[in-house]
Amino acid sequence: MARVSILEGAQSDMTRPDLNRELDRWQHRLPPRFAGALRWIRRPSSAWARWPIAILLVLGGFLSFLPVLGLWMLPLGLVLIAQDIPILQPPLARLLAWADAKWPAKQKAPDTGG
Repeated sequence: MARVSILEGAQSDMTRPDLNRELDRWQHRLPPRFAGALRWIRRPSSAWARWPIAILLVLGGFLSFLPVLGLWMLPLGLVLIAQDIPILQPPLARLLAWADAKWPAKQKAPDTGG
């Protein structure tokens, strides 16, 4: 049986995608109005609003063949649900980390207004 040091465990935790860390990363890219809404909906005290919004987003994702509704709504709803269901957090954190890696570098850079 191989021994794992405490430092190795800490390093693997830091490299493993974490839902809150990934959401923080995405939140910093959003315009201030949307970032504030995301910050509010992620609070534990906002669960009363998070669940109905998440369910509507998931349902809208399943109705993506209709105009305005789209498949983008499904993962967004699942991310909101994952705030309260820990078993969903690791796969959704990996999904957000994958999407972050695929995001074009030009869109990652903050807008300097110039």
